[in-house]
Amino acid sequence: MPAKTVSRPSAPRRNASSYVLDRELVDDLVAANRTLARLGVLDAFGHISVRDPRDPHRYLMSRSIAPESVSAGDILLLDLDSQTVDSKDEGKLLYRERFIHGEIYKVRPDVNAVVHSHSPTVVPFTVTRAKLRPLLHNAGFLGLGVPLFEIRKHAGDGTDLMILTPNLGKDLAKKLGKDAAVVLMRGHGDSVVGPSLPNAVFRAYYTEINARQQLAALTIGGPINFMSRAEALTSNDAMLKASARPWALWRKRALAEG
Repeated sequence: MPAKTVSRPSAPRRNASSYVLDRELVDDLVAANRTLARLGVLDAFGHISVRDPRDPHRYLMSRSIAPESVSAGDILLLDLDSQTVDSKDEGKLLYRERFIHGEIYKVRPDVNAVVHSHSPTVVPFTVTRAKLRPLLHNAGFLGLGVPLFEIRKHAGDGTDLMILTPNLGKDLAKKLGKDAAVVLMRGHGDSVVGPSLPNAVFRAYYTEINARQQLAALTIGGPINFMSRAEALTSNDAMLKASARPWALWRKRALAEG
């Protein structure tokens, strides 16, 4: 049966001018943007968010800017309807596909970070019969399921394949379901979620790496000996802890770069 999701209403909007963002979390988000840009998962496009641990009805995201260029001053506070809540941020250019983030947070209380990218080796798996499956132990989270979002089923033909409305964000969140860590987007890319920002960055990177290695294996010749579901789930549990190691390295490098 399809995963049943229940929308949680957003908290009332308020002027958050006196609400000071946690600087360490802001730095984490800056580091996440720069890291995934440097690793080739993000380019001039794509975006990352993190749920505010002090208020689950809010999340942090950069203003609309190339991820590699994100700095602390670019970080904004949004509500789950994906609107700014601080009057000083009114008029700032926002990512057009920010509804991906807010709508996922509404229905997935286990999710505390979201990465949307056009991860280059992942895109071919959104338009062919080949299914993205875990073969690398670092990508065991793919064993949780990798659903494919086909925008034509929700918005008809003639769109630009982007998630530009709350309703499309809801549809994408529904396709992600209650367990999966990755949802593919046909001809577009993917959206990756995690219980923490470091883990979401880890998953976004290793989704791309698994796609590269799967493509290489297909080129060598099959059949491919993919991970079993049991192996994938065990590996995912292990990587939830192990992802702290690369994150510490990535964060240090990203923030040292300025």
